[in-house]
Amino acid sequence: MLTKNIFFQNFKVKRFNIKIKKNYISSIKKEIKNKKNLLFSFTNKYQQSYSKSYLIKLKKKFPIINVIGMGGSILGSKAIYHFLRDKIKPKIFFKDNLVSFRENLNKKKKLNIIISKSGNTLETIVNSNIEIRKKDKNIILTENSQSYIKTLAEKLKAEIVDHKNYIGGRYSVLSEVGMLPAELMGLNTIKFKRLNYLVNNKKFINSLCENVEKTLSLIKKKKLNSIILNYDEKSENLFLWYQQLISESLGKKSKGILPMISNMPRDNHSLLQLYLDGPKNNFFTFFYVYDKKSNFLTNHIFSKKFEFLKGKKTNDIIYIQKIATQNIFSKKNIPFRNFEIQNRNEEVLGELFCFFVLETILLGRALNVNPFDQPSVELIKKETRRIFHQKN
Repeated sequence: MLTKNIFFQNFKVKRFNIKIKKNYISSIKKEIKNKKNLLFSFTNKYQQSYSKSYLIKLKKKFPIINVIGMGGSILGSKAIYHFLRDKIKPKIFFKDNLVSFRENLNKKKKLNIIISKSGNTLETIVNSNIEIRKKDKNIILTENSQSYIKTLAEKLKAEIVDHKNYIGGRYSVLSEVGMLPAELMGLNTIKFKRLNYLVNNKKFINSLCENVEKTLSLIKKKKLNSIILNYDEKSENLFLWYQQLISESLGKKSKGILPMISNMPRDNHSLLQLYLDGPKNNFFTFFYVYDKKSNFLTNHIFSKKFEFLKGKKTNDIIYIQKIATQNIFSKKNIPFRNFEIQNRNEEVLGELFCFFVLETILLGRALNVNPFDQPSVELIKKETRRIFHQKN
């Protein structure tokens, strides 16, 4: 067990000697105590810069909420919303891409949460322009510096919430960026804060370090594609968050891992052949959630050939398919790790956020890359602006 909520089975590959445990974990514990370090936002001592009582009033007044942002500004709250959807009453819509035409049909007053760390994210500016109406209420999360979004907030007389400049977007899920939307969802944000508990949990720390060690050994063997076999539809956005975390943090100096999401068991019928007999440059993560809600199969039309399905839950069938796939992977010596989630709640999601963030930071340090910047992404932004100015 990784924790009481998460069963974790590590990669079955030989370790190579790397002394990460003492050095890295001690440095992480120091960083947690530093109030100007992003990991501090994962602890229960971090103070959010918004009023909970004010958000409760807004939630009652505005049944429709828009979250507008890109990348790390929105992926965390989107992951929370979909993973815990059954517990959430308000209707929340996420605007996190550009489309050529978006019809704004909803004429009701709505609450817009606009998030941009820099305050100059082009796509967020465009979507805000399309979505915001005079009668709407707006909350803007941005750094305390002059920017387009900051100017917009002043013009709209919107509430401004500080996006801490020392917390990068992809690491911001348990700061204001993820927790303010979570408050509006009616979730208990304190329960997400599991880092203090986890760093003192020997099972968790040992599993984390062993996982990093074995991942590094796979990278050393040129296995650079990390494929997530996701058996839980509500977790797809969690892995879109993870995809950005791993890609932007480690993709530097011609190093990195390419994370890809494969939704199962659907992809058994399209990609599994490649996974089993294709190139051997992949490693896999099986991910499954025990869901209490599940359809029973009681229909009398089953033929004798499929009578074994009668009385089964859909969730049981999904799980058996997962086990069958793992068995074949084992026989073919295809490296994989396995997560089985026992409960769907804030604590579990907080623990998963912590595991993946710590994993990423430790991998970055072991690979000698800075896991906190994304220098090449800025090149595209500059080139986009250059083309616009050139055409004007």
